[in-house]
Amino acid sequence: MFIKIKGKKLYWEKSGEGQPLMMIHGNGGSLKDFHRSVKLLQRHFTVYTLDLPGHGKSENIKEYHYDDLASYVYEFIKELGMKKPVYYGFSDGGIIGILLACKAPFLFSKLIVSGVNVDPDGVKESVRIRMKITYHLTKKDRVRMMLEEPHISREDLSNITIPVFVTRGEYDIITSAHTDQIVKSIPQSCLTVFSHHFHGSYVVSSKIIGRYILEILNE
Repeated sequence: MFIKIKGKKLYWEKSGEGQPLMMIHGNGGSLKDFHRSVKLLQRHFTVYTLDLPGHGKSENIKEYHYDDLASYVYEFIKELGMKKPVYYGFSDGGIIGILLACKAPFLFSKLIVSGVNVDPDGVKESVRIRMKITYHLTKKDRVRMMLEEPHISREDLSNITIPVFVTRGEYDIITSAHTDQIVKSIPQSCLTVFSHHFHGSYVVSSKIIGRYILEILNE
């Protein structure tokens, strides 16, 4: 179904019953990335998934900035009247979640993020080189965004007041040192590394992240 947020038509889906759980995909993805995990999680939660602007079935935007994308997600949550949902974000979806947890500390009950960076330098150099080539060839603004943003400080991270669960693949595109620094900077946080996995191999079209979410929320 569609909803108009800030003048843009965005596509979203809702399934299941229970505690609200919001799931936001990464750059270039869509809510379909979570279809296998949603089938598992909808037995226990009301799962909300959303195509970010310019992704999936949602209307495009001219320029991409993480702060702007976060504002779309914030308005979506408010428009639907969600009360302290659990938030799961993969890659760019996770960056959005961190931004919202910094700026709206009472919005979520828990935050779960996978494969996130809080600065462009957190992405491995070899991957950033490929991104630069991609941007040179395509001029896609959402690729430029990844090269120039985000810029979330340690002080910002230290102000997050909710429990935060950070995950990464063993062979992630985010450096392990960068992920470790994120976890050290957030007071109530912990790290899980998925062995033998890459950036999105345990998330996109996989039940693995769904089982992980279910496990930590049922503890």
